[in-house]
This record gives sequence, C-alpha cells and structure tokens, in this order.
Amino acid sequence: MKKSLITTITLFTAVAVKSQVAIGKQTVSNTSVSIEFANDENRGLILPYVENKSSILQEGTIIYDTTDYKVKYLKDNGQWVNLSEDDGTMATIGTVNLSVQGTDKTENTNAKTTIGKPGATNGIFVLEALDKAMILPKVTSPHLNIIDPAPGMMVYDTVKKQLAVYNGKMWSFWKP
Repeated sequence: MKKSLITTITLFTAVAVKSQVAIGKQTVSNTSVSIEFANDENRGLILPYVENKSSILQEGTIIYDTTDYKVKYLKDNGQWVNLSEDDGTMATIGTVNLSVQGTDKTENTNAKTTIGKPGATNGIFVLEALDKAMILPKVTSPHLNIIDPAPGMMVYDTVKKQLAVYNGKMWSFWKP
C-alpha cells in the first residue's frame, strides 16, 4: 500500500512538473508532445464509451458512441462526425461489450486527469496545452496484429500511415 501510494504521488508530481508523459517507454520524442505511447506494442487507446452525448460540448472530443456503435469526434460547430466505417449493413456496424470498461456503471462525475496546466475543460482525460499534441500508439497493420481489439480502439497504422479506429466489427482507416 505504501509503495503504491509513493508511486502514485511520484507519477502525479512528474506529470505536473514535466507536463509530458511517455507510456510504455522512457521519454517522449520531442518537446511538442503531451503524451506518447511506445511504438508497435500491438496495443491501442480505448475511447470512453458514451451512452448519452447530449451534454458534451467541448469541440475536439473523441468518443465511442454506444447508441450506434461508432467512433465519433465533435467539430467546432457542434456536429458529431463519424470516424467508423458504415455502409448501413450489419457487416460494418459494430457491437459493444461494455465489460471492457468495467461492469460498474456508476460514474464519478468529478473524475478527471489532466496533463498540462489544469483548466476548466470537462473530460475524464484532458490534455491541456496550446503547443503540445498527443501521439497515438503506433502499430504495424493493427487489423492483422491486434488480436482482440476493443470497440472504440484508436491507433496509428505505421504501414498505411493512417489513423485506424475499430468500431467493434471492423477497422476504419483515415488519412488527410
């Protein structure tokens, strides 16, 4: 217990001082990064499962919408944009297994982790920086190498050089 408490305090102190976090590796790649994941670990970032997005107003928010099984982000005009492949058939519409995010559906509405200077932005995990970005986990061909992806998973495909999102049924690939 004491070791766990010391580790937690050390982690939060490091986050508060550096405002940069490396996950699965020792350091971030450059000063323009808030959070960076280890390369090619065949793991991804799982987005929050949201059942009711009506109160979410912060542009740039990315979620897994459990009402229609799609990964979405909120644009500056309040419009939700679908990032999941969807041709309207059951082959492309995902399914959701909420057990990935735990069986206890009670929510701590005060829960929040901030990397950077804490601000007023609502969210569970908020990157607060005007000059830093998040680098997604980098995976070689995630559709081939992530064995059991969870709905709402996001990675950067290092072969296709694209954003890859998984809706519970299939991967969608996005590039500019």
